[in-house]
Amino acid sequence: MSKHIYLVGGSKGGVGKSMVTMALIDYLECSGESVVLIETDTSNPDVYKTYGSETKGQLVNLEEADGWIKLINVCGDADNKDSVIVINTRAANNQGVQKYGETLNDTLEELGRKLVALWVINRQRDSLELLKDFQEAMPNAMVHVIRNGYFGDESKYQLYNGSKIRTSVEKSGGKSLSFPDMADLLADDIYTKRLTIAKASADLPIGNRAELKRWKALVSVMFDEVVNDNQTK
Repeated sequence: MSKHIYLVGGSKGGVGKSMVTMALIDYLECSGESVVLIETDTSNPDVYKTYGSETKGQLVNLEEADGWIKLINVCGDADNKDSVIVINTRAANNQGVQKYGETLNDTLEELGRKLVALWVINRQRDSLELLKDFQEAMPNAMVHVIRNGYFGDESKYQLYNGSKIRTSVEKSGGKSLSFPDMADLLADDIYTKRLTIAKASADLPIGNRAELKRWKALVSVMFDEVVNDNQTK
């Protein structure tokens, strides 16, 4: 089996999908994996602009059928067989998923890839409602929920923690994870200077690098729970 496809979703803006995607790329590359980035936010491709010169990637519009065809062809390209596919989704992409998502869902077996969705949420109800829509549209995806620590620690996510959607996710083998918050000063540097995590680790002042090291260690513990040591399992 080929390497997995990781889809970082949330279907709304401002939940932290871009930072989770950047953290995942860094984690995979530090683990020795080759990564292909699929950036679907074609109007404001922040992750692509940051990683595009260092990580193989493409801009793909998943609001139209042609975009899903292009995505599947990238996943099926023999040159990418040994690469992990990381998809950074745009805000409000749920309509595209509901309309065309079965195109990918139905080709996973032929591709020989497993689809793993990392669903990033804040503490609002619509995060959960959009997740339910995604699960219905992509039934073959393994879904893990990521509570973004920027909006508070795990105990603050009472709406999700006691929800039926959490029960459904975990009953299906998914995990409920907590993404560590990053100091504002460091996050501002990374976003405004368009720094990859690796470049920030090398170029920023010592205090920033110390905070980044702390954050990366926590991120690694989180991803260790859902990213197989052997990506072809």
